[in-house]
Amino acid sequence: MKMSASIAAVAATLLATPAIAQDADPIAAVEAQQARTERVAKDIWEFAELGYLETKSSALLVDELQDEGFAIRPGVAGIPTAFVAEWGEGGPVIGLLAEFDALPGINQSTAPTRDPVEGKHAGHACGHNLFGAGSLSAAIAIKNWLEATGTPGRVRLYGTPAEEGGSGKVYMARAGLFDDADFVIDWHPADRNSAQSRSSLANRSAKFRFRGVSAHAAGAPQRGRSALDGVEAMNMMVNMMREHTTMDTRIHYVITEGGAAPNVVPDFAEVFYYVRHSDADEVRALWPRLEAAARGAAMGTETEVDWEIIHGNNPTLPLESLQKMMTAKLQSLEPIEYTSEELAWASAIRESLGEQAPPQAMAYEVQPWEVVTGYGSTDVGDVSRAVPTVSVYTAAWVPGTSAHSWQAVAASGHSYGAKGAQHAAKAMVLAAVELYTNPQLRETAKAEFNAARGANYAYESLLGDREPPLDYRR
Repeated sequence: MKMSASIAAVAATLLATPAIAQDADPIAAVEAQQARTERVAKDIWEFAELGYLETKSSALLVDELQDEGFAIRPGVAGIPTAFVAEWGEGGPVIGLLAEFDALPGINQSTAPTRDPVEGKHAGHACGHNLFGAGSLSAAIAIKNWLEATGTPGRVRLYGTPAEEGGSGKVYMARAGLFDDADFVIDWHPADRNSAQSRSSLANRSAKFRFRGVSAHAAGAPQRGRSALDGVEAMNMMVNMMREHTTMDTRIHYVITEGGAAPNVVPDFAEVFYYVRHSDADEVRALWPRLEAAARGAAMGTETEVDWEIIHGNNPTLPLESLQKMMTAKLQSLEPIEYTSEELAWASAIRESLGEQAPPQAMAYEVQPWEVVTGYGSTDVGDVSRAVPTVSVYTAAWVPGTSAHSWQAVAASGHSYGAKGAQHAAKAMVLAAVELYTNPQLRETAKAEFNAARGANYAYESLLGDREPPLDYRR
């Protein structure tokens, strides 16, 4: 039997109603994105592209956003893989961060035992594939919620490359891309669920390059001037300098090039340094001492030295009002549900972590809010000094898993990790809804932000005026 046009129209309306209601429910709006989260996370995990080289990962996220009606600004801040995607009009502008770079020198299949993938030279050991996919799904869910409820506001997804040593967000902050945002929401994979007020360390890095004179190390050693001697002399002086720095100082290095054969005096050698401290001004004060050690080492070994600053991050600026709000949102969520297969997989991972690994139950819990000092560094710090920023961590890895480990790579490519990304997306969407609809919270958070930065605050990156090092991973 054929329906009349009017009956068909009514039927279509009734069929559409559940979708509208679903999008008006923030949690349901995220759950509708679950298949997308898993697919995008796995694709980016397979790509495993290094910082500033994430062409396929960035393009995938952009394609997904364009399909959902977002306006795209590609190649922002002079970075081909960076982008800004926006949907909506009027109201507060709420941004979400999306990372997608992998780490070199480590890879792993999704197996729960050590299983490097032959021929693969990078892996998502910090879960940035999950980061990008979870933020993508959250941004689309927020857009759908704004549309379904008629709430004025704009949602903006920032595609932020090269977090691992490339400081992609710093160049984006320096270019003013966050200046017109009201708030930014950030997340990161972890082995537990938390929205604590976590500070990070300021960090500046540089590659020190020594140049000498090559010669036969046995036949004509007097003619040689070893660039490696310059590197080793610098390292010795910096290691002595550690005794005369403040307690929060962290200095670490790796010799990236030191010669190829013992019987050839190397005419080139390079050492890559990181300097960290909780206070960015202390990093600035320490840096000339590092440069002086390099010059002294070159003088003493009759070599030449130059250096290039590679990246620099300010410390994060956590806001108590926003982190307490995010903690409450995280606590309101139903715990992640794992299948029996996922729990068996997680049990095998736990065996590799040793007897001291926390129980699986930690993945269901939410850590209480508190002020925490973190000893890592992140370019989210510069974002948090440009705009009020709130962060959340979810259990995308098995409890006890360390970032930058093979276990983290395995989880980041597994359905276990994708569920952590979905959990983060739910928390982010709930936080965004709160910020769109709670003017008192917005006012309180902005007042706290302005007080924390100080009346005369002026943003200054630790990078100076250098351009993005687009080839730093080549």
